[in-house]
Amino acid sequence: MDVEFKGSLNHRILRIYIDKPAGVTHADCQRVSEQVGTELDVEELIPGGYTLEVSSPGLTRKLTATRDFERSCGRLVKLQTKELVDGARNFRGVLAEFDGQVLSVALKSGKTVRIPLLLVSKANLDIDF
Repeated sequence: MDVEFKGSLNHRILRIYIDKPAGVTHADCQRVSEQVGTELDVEELIPGGYTLEVSSPGLTRKLTATRDFERSCGRLVKLQTKELVDGARNFRGVLAEFDGQVLSVALKSGKTVRIPLLLVSKANLDIDF
């Protein structure tokens, strides 16, 4: 689960991204929205108006936790690093391996680059059309 709270005082949005191994259905989103929305309203946890959105993280979901990278081995990823790794900061390739500290990404060129997780500033799953 991931949560974002954005916007100005007049237009605030609380976004909750839910996920499960079998995939997220519309009914899952509706159920979470009703439960969370009711609790927020009853407890008055967010003063003033806001819009609640509940959805799946989507096809190009963010990868943030260690378990996200572990589950994404064999999938196409897009990464940005905080500093240069092998002369670049942006990478797109298949996450071939993750040992808990270092990502091995197989690039389209055939080269595999090893990127320490601590250097990753942004990571998402990617898709090929």
